[in-house]
Amino acid sequence: MMVHAFSQTTIKDTADYKPKKLKLDEVNIVTSYYDQTADKSAVMGGIPGPKGIGNVTDFANGLDLKFISSDGKKRKNTFDAGIGIDYHTAASQAYVDSNGHAKNNGLRIYPTFDWTIANDKKGTEFGIGAYYSAEHKYYHSIGLNTSFSKKNKNNGEFSAKLTGYFDQIKMIKPSEFIPVDSIKNVPAGDSIVYITTASGRTEALSYGSGQVVSKGSKVVTPSRARDTYTASFSFSQIINQRTQGSVELDLVYQNGYLGLPFHRVFLNNGKDTIENLPSERFKLPLGFRLNYFLGDNIIIKTYYRFYIDSWGLISHTANIELPIKITPFFSLSPFYRYYAQTAVNYYAAYEQHSVQDKYYTSNPELSAFTSHFFGMGIRLAPPKGVLIKGLNVVEIRYGHYLQTTDLAANIISMSLKFK
Repeated sequence: MMVHAFSQTTIKDTADYKPKKLKLDEVNIVTSYYDQTADKSAVMGGIPGPKGIGNVTDFANGLDLKFISSDGKKRKNTFDAGIGIDYHTAASQAYVDSNGHAKNNGLRIYPTFDWTIANDKKGTEFGIGAYYSAEHKYYHSIGLNTSFSKKNKNNGEFSAKLTGYFDQIKMIKPSEFIPVDSIKNVPAGDSIVYITTASGRTEALSYGSGQVVSKGSKVVTPSRARDTYTASFSFSQIINQRTQGSVELDLVYQNGYLGLPFHRVFLNNGKDTIENLPSERFKLPLGFRLNYFLGDNIIIKTYYRFYIDSWGLISHTANIELPIKITPFFSLSPFYRYYAQTAVNYYAAYEQHSVQDKYYTSNPELSAFTSHFFGMGIRLAPPKGVLIKGLNVVEIRYGHYLQTTDLAANIISMSLKFK
């Protein structure tokens, strides 16, 4: 994740003050490439081997435009509009069809919009935002948020944010669970899933426009809802000239269909089914940050988070980052993050679930594991720009990720800020 911040000069309190018209103040472009190797996946129920390979690549690009203006009450209005486009491939995704003929890539598009009003005199800021995400025709999400922050006289700031995500999931199940008796002569398309029936016939399902296409009729693929509500609270405080700290608390409630229909579970009797999870989940993350300025050239950034939820998952995250200023305009930021979690109550590995279990999943992401993430960031911010005028900041960041489930990943990202 790239985090951007910039300082804003205070508007003078004069009688002849005039509102400032809306103008483009900042442009951010972020691009990243992620590559993952793993020997098991949720699509094949955690079985290792050719069909269980969890290799993934993701190429993500984002454009963010920041507009600012001031009104007659000397409040600063900030309008932030962005769009992101991700293209990914997943080796296991092909095995939604048990014969490996299904499409193994996807595209996600997600525009965002935020509007904030800041009153420097009162030290308050109010904001609203909207979010939309679409991945093929199978997963759609709408998000809305509102936020408020207030500074105090002791260099502290309290902020609160309420967010709601309203998702629709197309119930695309593994091929062996889809009725196929009426499926004949399906036209070619970009979302074809080929399946083989029990009698050995090879058939095809097209999920064009969210529908299963069959000869002479159309059967609508059902959707299931998933809603997520989050209340986030934080308090930050400048403790002294060199130290700053903050406390962050989230209250998260989810309801609806909380699994995915193409995640298989193989039972201890050799049969397979799709994962079944409770329709409610409560999450409680609590985080602490402490930044210490060690002289003029080094900052020690530390973070710890404790997490617990109603499914029995407990996790600990510890992170440290050391931005080192080599010159006034060039810095390096080595970082390291340690993470450990317990398994949810409903997890069991391949062929470990019993037919008597009410809830079950073999998704490795819900198993017990520890992970390590480390790497380096490089930041260039010369006063006259990087190569061209207007390109104020260039950041490049590389990280390597290791997980005890035999998952390994690399990510490299680049951020450009024009101002």
